[in-house]
Amino acid sequence: MSILSQQAKESKQNSLFVKGISLSVLTLLSRILGLVREMTKAHFLGTTFHSDAFGIAFMIPNLFRRLFAENSVSVAFIPAFKNHLEECGTEEGKKKTQEFISATFTLAAFLTALFVSAGMIFTPWILRLFFSPENEEAFSEAAVLTRIMFPYLLVISIAAFFQGILNGLKIFSPSGFTPVLFNLTVIACTYGLSRFTKNPARAMAIGVVSGGTVQALFQLPFVLKSGWRITFTALRKAFSNEGTQTVLRLIGPTVIGMAGYQVNDIVSSALAARAGEGIVSSLQYSLRLQELILGICAVTIGTVILPDLTGFAKKNDWSSFNRLLTLSIKIMALISLPITFYSLAMNESMITLVFAGGKFNGESVRMTKEIFSFHIAGLFFVAVNRIISPAFYAQQNTKSPTAAGLAGFAVNIALASALSGKFGGKGIALALTLASAVNTAMLFFFLSRIQKIQIGTVARDSVLYAVKIILLSAAAVIPVCLAKSRILHLFSGHARIVSHGIPLLITAALFALAGIILLALSRDSVLQSLIKKMSGHRRTMHGSESGKENERRL
Repeated sequence: MSILSQQAKESKQNSLFVKGISLSVLTLLSRILGLVREMTKAHFLGTTFHSDAFGIAFMIPNLFRRLFAENSVSVAFIPAFKNHLEECGTEEGKKKTQEFISATFTLAAFLTALFVSAGMIFTPWILRLFFSPENEEAFSEAAVLTRIMFPYLLVISIAAFFQGILNGLKIFSPSGFTPVLFNLTVIACTYGLSRFTKNPARAMAIGVVSGGTVQALFQLPFVLKSGWRITFTALRKAFSNEGTQTVLRLIGPTVIGMAGYQVNDIVSSALAARAGEGIVSSLQYSLRLQELILGICAVTIGTVILPDLTGFAKKNDWSSFNRLLTLSIKIMALISLPITFYSLAMNESMITLVFAGGKFNGESVRMTKEIFSFHIAGLFFVAVNRIISPAFYAQQNTKSPTAAGLAGFAVNIALASALSGKFGGKGIALALTLASAVNTAMLFFFLSRIQKIQIGTVARDSVLYAVKIILLSAAAVIPVCLAKSRILHLFSGHARIVSHGIPLLITAALFALAGIILLALSRDSVLQSLIKKMSGHRRTMHGSESGKENERRL
């Protein structure tokens, strides 16, 4: 009996691991398509005022989406919905849950529609925060694009509501796939409708609204299949429903906390829009490339390492917790620091390969390259923040990472305001990198106040290992710097996939070979631990499959 119980436990763990891998693959696919979407934008809009206008116009409804829709679902709706599901054993409980769903849907649709209508009316006043009076052409185009895309907030809020129902029922894949559909829709509309609109930015704006609609419609059949109806109810009943009142109470404090994060985007974008034409677009292209690189790092660590932190915290196994936290930071250093050095050496080729073409010309490459150099320099800090924050969440401590984040954002706003005037987009990117470093330092400070975590040992070992990887990466990148000019010259004169794609492959292989040799010579224990960890998961899954086969034979 105990053997069967152990096999069942391992089967459940493997199921969770497979789900984690599946969602991680969908997330990575979404980020890749997000980059393709930015490539499409670069091709059609470049770093022109149309691109800046689109960037600001899309940021406004997208900002409120993060503030209200996603935040409300994760923090308020899902917990309330799960509480209702526990009462579904009786007919009365099921009826009460259905009333809660209808009331929440009605309330969300009504309030969001009201907000969207107000936003479309007051669009010119909102946009004056971003555009100076002399930039009238970009301002006028942004007003049109904002009014086209504001309804995106309504459809994506409905999509988020459907996602909340599915996630509450532990159905994750449909919601995980919808960002892929969104990006595909935006790309298709941009290519398909550009010839019929005044400019490609408007075709892309139509794609944003269409993509949000597709996200909602795709999830609806899965919601209906789960047995719940999506219906409206009277507004009075919606506001008086006990469940929706609970949701509204939970939303309030979190919206205030999240608002600090969103103000950062507003201020940075406003400073960028006033710093000169193309700055907003160059910042967005650079961040999209950094996000893809960060996504690769985060997926690697998230699926293999981080889930165990919560388990150790629950077992009060703080020795293992400390070791795993240190190992996680070291693994992130092993991945992100070499990528940073290689990206700094080959940034022009990377940006040319990904974005160049159409209206993304040589000047666009230059602007984006300069900004990307400052963004990618902060990759390690951003990545480490993703590692340390779960150490707090594993202990149900959300205040510390929130406080650290707000401190980082305050530093970002202050530095961006001070540096944007003289250095333009480079100053804004540098401000974000320095703010990420402050955020990391604050997280370590808050960790030092938790007695269970040996922060002195964690910090010392992590810093020493990071210094080691910096030195090894600096050594490994020397052959790349010496050879890149000759390699680029060898393939010049061809299409960019040849003239820059092949040199990137060759230099990446050269850098990786030099790095692996140096790691082998230094007998790097972290690389060995990571390989052992991944091999352990494969052995566990293989053992579980063998156990199932033995059960079938019995």
